[in-house]
Amino acid sequence: MSRLPVLAVLLLALLSACSGSTLVDAVTPESGYTLTADLPFGADPRLRLDLYRPEHPSAGTPAIVFFYGGNWEAGEKEQYRFVAQALAARGYTVAVPNYRLYPGIRYPTFLEDSAAAVAWMRRHGAEHGAPPGPVAVMGHSAGAYNALMLAVDGRWLGGQGLDPATDLRAAVGLAGPYDFLPLDSAMLKDLFGPKDRRAETQPINHVTPRTPPLFLATGTADTTVDPRNTLRLTERVRQAGGTVEEVEYDGLGHVRIIAAFASPLRWLAPVLDDVDRFLKALPPAGS
Repeated sequence: MSRLPVLAVLLLALLSACSGSTLVDAVTPESGYTLTADLPFGADPRLRLDLYRPEHPSAGTPAIVFFYGGNWEAGEKEQYRFVAQALAARGYTVAVPNYRLYPGIRYPTFLEDSAAAVAWMRRHGAEHGAPPGPVAVMGHSAGAYNALMLAVDGRWLGGQGLDPATDLRAAVGLAGPYDFLPLDSAMLKDLFGPKDRRAETQPINHVTPRTPPLFLATGTADTTVDPRNTLRLTERVRQAGGTVEEVEYDGLGHVRIIAAFASPLRWLAPVLDDVDRFLKALPPAGS
C-alpha cells in the first residue's frame, strides 16, 4: 500500500475538528480569486456572505451559492474557503453564506436564510462582479438539504419573489439528507417540529417536473447520512421526468466527499471534476 503524504494523513484525521479546518485553510491557495467578505444579505448580524470572484472567469457558468453542513447547529463560512477556492480556480464566482443555527432557531428559518442569500445574489451579485442570471445552489450534508429544498420546494425562493424553475440553473447536493424520516434524534425532532408536519420537511416530497437539473453525489461508506437518501431522491426526480445525474463514490465517507475539494486531498475522489463537468454542460440560461 502506498504511503500517503504526512499532511494528507493529518488533514483526514483532523478534518472534523476545528484544527482540521485550520490546517485545510493553511494549505488553501490565497491567489487566483478576489474575496469580498461579510456582505450583508439580511437584518440579523449572522446573515453575511463571503464572495469569491475568480481571476479567470469561465464564460457562461453560473455563480454558485454554497451552503456548508454541520447538522444545522454548527458551521462558519470562513471554514469553507477551500471549497470556494477550488471552484474559483475553475472559473466560478462563489458565495458562501452563513445561516442561523439551532438551538437559536427551528425549521424553516435556515431555509428562509438560504433563500435570502440566493435572492441577494440574483439582485446584487452583479454589482460585486458576479455573473448575472440564474445561479446554482450547492451544499454538503445539511447544506445539501438547504440547497435541494430551495430547488424542489418553491415556497422558500417564492418568499423572496423568485422561482426555482427560472432563478436556478441547477442544484448540487453532496451527501445530503433528503428522505430521512422517521427521526430518532431528540435534537432533530425539536428542530423539525411536530411529527404530523414532518413530511413537508422532506425534499423528496416536493419534486415536480419543474425541478431544475440536479447533481446528487454520495459515498458508499457514508455512515452519517445514509446513501439511500441520494438514491431515493434520484429515482423520484426521474419518475417526475426531471433531469438528474447521480454519482456514488466507492469507499468514500461523509466528510471525505467534501474534503476532496481541498487541494492536498483531491486524490480521494474526482468530486470537483464531476461537479465542474456537470455545471459547464448545463444548457445556456433561458434556453
